[in-house]
Amino acid sequence: MSDHPPNGIRRIVTGHDANGKAIIIADGPTPGVKTTPNRPGVVFHNMWTTKSAPARYDGPAEETSVDLPLPPPASGTTFRLIDFPPEKDVSMVDDETAKKAFAEYGAGDALQHADEGKSKHAFMHRTETVDYAICLKGEMTMVLDDSEVVMGPGDVMVQRGTNHAWVNRSDAYCTMAFVLIDGEGDRGGE
Repeated sequence: MSDHPPNGIRRIVTGHDANGKAIIIADGPTPGVKTTPNRPGVVFHNMWTTKSAPARYDGPAEETSVDLPLPPPASGTTFRLIDFPPEKDVSMVDDETAKKAFAEYGAGDALQHADEGKSKHAFMHRTETVDYAICLKGEMTMVLDDSEVVMGPGDVMVQRGTNHAWVNRSDAYCTMAFVLIDGEGDRGGE
């Protein structure tokens, strides 16, 4: 595969000591790295999660884990980086494999296969979230029901509970940063 991503991403976490002084409480590779054979070449770096809003910044650090599901906790947030290989470098994933991947991510209900085999991409999905997506490196195409948009380094997208798929049609790995915020809403027409 082209330009494979780094093995580890440094994560630095601040906190307070017993006297209220600002300190570094963690500095090292993120502990929440996940891969799956059901999404070949994709690497999830689960950096942080919060379990409530407003988020607590005092008290014990909220950690991440390899098993952190795709959507954030109820009333919480998830921050992750994802490395996507060029899609041409991996076998095209079929609908069944996509279902297995999303079930493994704890988001089996996010897939939108009302027209089984007719969706624009096997990974078309939607979550009950507002997502901030930032392209850090490479190029990423977001496929929507009726359109597509290409993102490059520095581009930011606010994804608001829409049906979509992330597709890397370039020749090199793409690194995206995502902040997923638990949400609710009416999509109209439903």
